[in-house]
Amino acid sequence: MKIRYMLLHAYGMGGTIRTVINQAEAMAEAGHEVEIVSVVRRRDEPRFPLDPRVALTALVDQRDGTRPDSFGRRLWRVVRGRMVPRGEFAAGYFTERVERAVIDYVASLQDGVLVTTRPALNLISARCASGSVVRVAQEHMNLATHREAVRRQIIRHYRKLDAVVVLTGTDRRDYQRVLPGTPVLRIPNAIDTLGLRLSTHENRVAVAAGRLVTQKGFDMLVPAFAQVVRDHPDWRLRVFGTGQKKAELRALIKKYGMDGVITLMGQSDRLADELADASLYVLSSRFEGLPMVMIEAMSHALPVVAFDCPTGPADVLIDGVDGLLVPPEDVDALAAGIRRLVADRELRRRMGAAALVTVREYAPDRVMPHWENLFAELLGERCEA
Repeated sequence: MKIRYMLLHAYGMGGTIRTVINQAEAMAEAGHEVEIVSVVRRRDEPRFPLDPRVALTALVDQRDGTRPDSFGRRLWRVVRGRMVPRGEFAAGYFTERVERAVIDYVASLQDGVLVTTRPALNLISARCASGSVVRVAQEHMNLATHREAVRRQIIRHYRKLDAVVVLTGTDRRDYQRVLPGTPVLRIPNAIDTLGLRLSTHENRVAVAAGRLVTQKGFDMLVPAFAQVVRDHPDWRLRVFGTGQKKAELRALIKKYGMDGVITLMGQSDRLADELADASLYVLSSRFEGLPMVMIEAMSHALPVVAFDCPTGPADVLIDGVDGLLVPPEDVDALAAGIRRLVADRELRRRMGAAALVTVREYAPDRVMPHWENLFAELLGERCEA
């Protein structure tokens, strides 16, 4: 079968990009004709290596910078609006030129499966794709996270899609509630880190990872870990990732006297080794879709301390078995959870062993058949219609 995955920026970094590339490669490995379509291109080469059997194309080349809209195009936005709602988190990417390129591309397709991967692209697919194309929307964030203007558009237009695929059971119930009659399926992202080196739980190192943005809650993790090291001064926290909050977090680390204790590590191409060298993982997010780095950490036998935020952690972790869930945005509770694992190596070892059992459900051989079956079923229905 012919499968096209559309990403906003396939050349960048991020959990959605990585998991979609993994999915595309698995489909190519299974013998399907697969293409990744990047809406914009801002780099010469993709950040993540790509199987040569997966074609990669871009609609708008922005390696020389973005081109501002003309006055007429800005007026078009004011008078006639835009298909991408302004509340969409990536709305800033969608200049008139970019939005028009996506619309034209989607409308030109006549066969196969089109998988879109964020609300802006899902909405354009729902409104503009031909009825001869199977349209599948991936939602990588929970419904409540989207701003009101985006939720209104989702409720209005997603029902035109052939299927909406979400990451957790909680997401599925939420989308089913607002999209009665629309097929909504839960298919989690697969991980590709099973079978790698496991933690010994001996190193006095905790790890967190993600973009340095408000969502990830590192501003709460810093004071929480500062509490922990009062009783355990030989422990260290390493935070991997880059983002707009880097300077603020550095200042916060300095404020709490955590220089040399909490380190912003930046991006790493050896995160798997860093996870294996740690003894626990901390997720301090205000909200999540499905926290893939947390699941990858569990594949290295790391126990997890996580805010019970919407959604994701509670859909993966069993509190007290493979990790600890604490009340959302409760800094003292997060510190207490970390302290509990820091103080007890046997507990870390026991929860880490349970984490290995949990993550087997996210192995590619468990996840990918769900995608193949869905695509085959929808294409079969299209042929019979």
